[in-house]
Amino acid sequence: MKISTKGRYALRVMIDLAINNNGKYISLKEISQRQEISNKYLEQIISLLNKAGYLETARGNMGGYRLSKKPSEYKVGDILRATEGDLAPIYCLTEDGECDKKSNCKTYSFWQGLDNVINEYVDSKTLEDLIK
Repeated sequence: MKISTKGRYALRVMIDLAINNNGKYISLKEISQRQEISNKYLEQIISLLNKAGYLETARGNMGGYRLSKKPSEYKVGDILRATEGDLAPIYCLTEDGECDKKSNCKTYSFWQGLDNVINEYVDSKTLEDLIK
C-alpha cells in the first residue's frame, strides 16, 4: 500500500487548518502558499475533505475553510480513507474485492492481519496527535 500525494497533502491541509485556526475562515490561497500546493490540486483535495464533512466553508471576500470539529475528533485513518479510498494492502480485502480462492488461500490471513495492523494504527492517531 502506498499513500498518494492526495492523502499526504490532505493531512497537511487538515493540520494547517488546525494550527492556524483563529475562528475565521482560511482562504485557499493562504493554505496553498503555506503548504506549497498548487491551487488547482488543493481544490481537488479540499473537495474530498468537504464532501466527507470535515470542513466548514464560506464564500465571498472573507470566505474560505475551517475544520468542522476539534482536531482531537479527526482520526488520521478517516482522513486518508476520504482521499485514498480503502487502505487495504490487496484487492481481495477491499469492499469490491471478491476472490473465489479466499477460502483456500494460504496468504489471505497474512494480508488480513496486515490490513488490521494498518487500520488500527491509522485509526489510533488523531490530528491533534500529529500537531503535538
